[in-house]
This record gives sequence, C-alpha cells and structure tokens, in this order.
Amino acid sequence: MAILTAAELRNLGKDELLEKLANAKEELFNLRFQAATGQLESHGRLRAVRKDIARIYTVLTERALGITEEVDAPVAAEAETEVAETADDSEKAGSKA
Repeated sequence: MAILTAAELRNLGKDELLEKLANAKEELFNLRFQAATGQLESHGRLRAVRKDIARIYTVLTERALGITEEVDAPVAAEAETEVAETADDSEKAGSKA
C-alpha cells in the first residue's frame, strides 16, 4: 500500500475509503505482529500506516461534519458527465433554431 495523500482520499467514495481503512488496519496489525516477533525490517512503515489511517479518519470526519462534500463518483467521471450535458444542451439549442 502506497502512502495516501488527503487530496487523493477526498476524491474517493465512502465505500472505497472504508475499504482502504480496513486494508490499512490489517497491514498495521501484521506490522505490529512482525515487530513483536523481531521480523520487522522497516519500522518507518509502522508510522506511515498509522498516518494513513489518521488521514482516512480525518476525511470521513470532515464529511460527517459537512466540512467537505461526499464524492459519489470519481472526479474524472464527473467531468465526463458535465461535458456530455453541455453537448446535449447545445444540441437542444440547435434543434430549436
């Protein structure tokens, strides 16, 4: 799992965020287990995963408090929809003339 930025997380839907949260928690458990048994090679990864979990919780809390809007679809799909709506409007305007 790569380090996640808050901007990337804000572009994800709630289901995707919850899935990433579950994956991060599972990875954190595995890293803690490795640390306890002396098999952990990268202690920095523990810190990075904890920060990823905190970022996910921050985005979820922002949405719950209404600070940011919830994203239903990826941003790219929204842009395509807006372009299609603009094209439909111009076709309707042309047929009325």
